[in-house]
Amino acid sequence: MTENDTTFLLVLITFVLIFGITTACIQDKSDQELIQGPTFTVNGESFEMVFVEGGTFTMGCTAEQGGDCEDDEKPAHEETLPTFYMGKYEVTQKLWRAVMGSDLNRSYNSGCEDCPAEHVSWNDAQEFISKLNILTDRNFRLPTEAEWEYAARGGKRSKGYKYSGSNKIDEVAWYIDNYQKSKYGNKETTHPAGMKKPNELGLYDMSGNVWEWCSDWYTKEYYRNGKSVHPGWPYPGTTLLFRRVLRGGSWGGNAKGCRVSYIDYDVENHRDEYGGFRLALDSDSMQVVTN
Repeated sequence: MTENDTTFLLVLITFVLIFGITTACIQDKSDQELIQGPTFTVNGESFEMVFVEGGTFTMGCTAEQGGDCEDDEKPAHEETLPTFYMGKYEVTQKLWRAVMGSDLNRSYNSGCEDCPAEHVSWNDAQEFISKLNILTDRNFRLPTEAEWEYAARGGKRSKGYKYSGSNKIDEVAWYIDNYQKSKYGNKETTHPAGMKKPNELGLYDMSGNVWEWCSDWYTKEYYRNGKSVHPGWPYPGTTLLFRRVLRGGSWGGNAKGCRVSYIDYDVENHRDEYGGFRLALDSDSMQVVTN
């Protein structure tokens, strides 16, 4: 081997080593370790919140949804959100009981304390949140519809799945085709939170198990052809005629309703065995100091 060959070989080895170290340090954000969110305890019951880094995403009928999109998922559009926290799980029956007391547990599928609280109206969720905020000195709330979809899609870690965490619904959701394969509770409908695979952010059951209330009005009722019918709409005193957004699908629904972009809605006082909710929390709420 000549001196030039030796020099070339050393340069090649050095380049390979540097390239290997460099690529090892560059990871896809979706594969990096998740940031640990806060845990809260109320009357002996703990629950976790997941850190959702803010960002811009395309909301609505995106390509992976294929031909399943409904009219109210169109047109797809960009939304930009600040950082916030989202409940790792849907609010469970045991957390509901810790906050509201056992006498107010209305769940249809009782006898499964780790199953989601259901048979909960939008108004019931507001009552729960008000009491929770007193107990924790925080400002928990329902997620906005945009926050819900951003988190369900995996936020900045999104891999573009059709359902929350997978393109294969059975990996991430309890829905009409699989909920009877394992049975929990007196009615054998819902399942304990966290039994399926989480999404990219570490959130469970954002597809299936129970529908989740969002804070928003269902705007298609008072927006027509992209324009507000009236800037003051809905008028004071008429809100019972309008509906709040529900997202995520349920154990009793089909795969189409479990998609990350699917939108459902109902009146604020409606309760059924398919509907529950998940908590959200502003990032600046973590700066609140309890006296």
